[in-house]
Amino acid sequence: MNQYKKGEIVTGCVTGIEKYGIFVSLDDYYSGLIHISEISDLFVKNPGDYVHIGETIKAKVIDDSDVDTYHVKLSIKDIDYKINKKRKRKILETKSGFSGLAEALPSWILQKKKEILKKNEKN
Repeated sequence: MNQYKKGEIVTGCVTGIEKYGIFVSLDDYYSGLIHISEISDLFVKNPGDYVHIGETIKAKVIDDSDVDTYHVKLSIKDIDYKINKKRKRKILETKSGFSGLAEALPSWILQKKKEILKKNEKN
């Protein structure tokens, strides 16, 4: 299990947004909270204006992790927290759709039946 140290920059996934802050999952055990006061030096009305659920961000650990609760206090105030990822392009549907699979399916089923029969004959 990781132990996160004060001053460390970590990467996590935003799992929740509340009026008082942003919840971030860091790994299988640890999660953190970015309190609303740790989002910006300016007035923050809505934490959802800064991040979205499911977004991967960077955050700074502002206190050593609590090994009993697996909780970390985080901040995005003084760092570039956005991770620039290329957006995935939508897969375009072809005109043939599933017709190629539908045409091949009967022969695949027949082939699998033959394999099963051969296997049963050996046993």
